[in-house]
Amino acid sequence: MAHDVVFFLAPDDEVVAAMRGRRPGPGSEFVTCRFVEPDSAIAEWDMYFEEPSAEVPTPEQLHRWWPQWVTTPLNDGVEVFALPQRLTRVLAGAGPTDLKELAARWTTRLKAADGDDMTDDDLLAVLQGIAHLAASAVSTGGRLYSWSF
Repeated sequence: MAHDVVFFLAPDDEVVAAMRGRRPGPGSEFVTCRFVEPDSAIAEWDMYFEEPSAEVPTPEQLHRWWPQWVTTPLNDGVEVFALPQRLTRVLAGAGPTDLKELAARWTTRLKAADGDDMTDDDLLAVLQGIAHLAASAVSTGGRLYSWSF
């Protein structure tokens, strides 16, 4: 589980790869959350929109939807993922009901997996912020990424 997660915009993978060990900071538009696994979150969101189901996904199902690393993971605990462009486009156009349903499903999965260690972040607010970033990415031709430690 990542201690800190930052979802942010960047023009492309090369720019993100160059900042590999550094967290996006001042001057960047970003959304933060804590104590979640960004790879499984991204996979769950992508799966939710591509293969809608009332069922909470299993870990095996999520692995089929795993996002791409921007750089090869090192032994420093930092992971940087690119959100799939199709997911970025869908999040950019997602309405309040979609985000609320996705947040509820995400919360259910996290509670089942993490119990009392689950994040105390407002997951709906996190998703709303990420949807706003996605809309910015779509309108500027940028990409959406996650950085975690």
